[in-house]
Amino acid sequence: MIDQTLHIKNMVCDRCISTVEQILLRLEIPFERISLGEVVLKRALPLKEEQLLKKELKQVGFDLIADRNEMIVTRIKSIIIKSIYDDANFSNKNLSQLLTEDLAFDYSHLSSIFTKVEGKSIQAFQFAIKTERIKEFLEYNEKSISEIADLMGYGSAAYLSTSFKKATGLTPSQYRMNHIKSRNTLNSL
Repeated sequence: MIDQTLHIKNMVCDRCISTVEQILLRLEIPFERISLGEVVLKRALPLKEEQLLKKELKQVGFDLIADRNEMIVTRIKSIIIKSIYDDANFSNKNLSQLLTEDLAFDYSHLSSIFTKVEGKSIQAFQFAIKTERIKEFLEYNEKSISEIADLMGYGSAAYLSTSFKKATGLTPSQYRMNHIKSRNTLNSL
């Protein structure tokens, strides 16, 4: 069996995985697995089928990636998003170690590629994703600011508040009290 791995830009959540799965099923393209930013097919795609898939993906905001550096950046983004949204031990993990273990590249190399492709650092991207996650927690009002700080790896509620205000212009309390809903989609970050 020959497999082909496709890298897909803008896959940032479980719904994205489900959407790509539905497209593959509708087009009758057999696949092994789908994860954030990646699809492993059971066979190589003929050019015509690849073009059709690309067209279908574009209609829902995704894009096939051919450039190696873009593939690495997409993988970095997927790892960061997954760790912030799905990993209960996120705050105890070192980002550079997590990325180097998963991608088998030196962190300085990954950082250089990311900055070159995205025009911002890995840390800036991680901070933007954390800010969106904090907004989500604040909007749902299910956790205290101290609990959010602990979950997001901030040393204290005061440090979270300072960082959040720097990013949004509001403290977490102000954001929550004013019922502000200004979240951004993850693929726009």
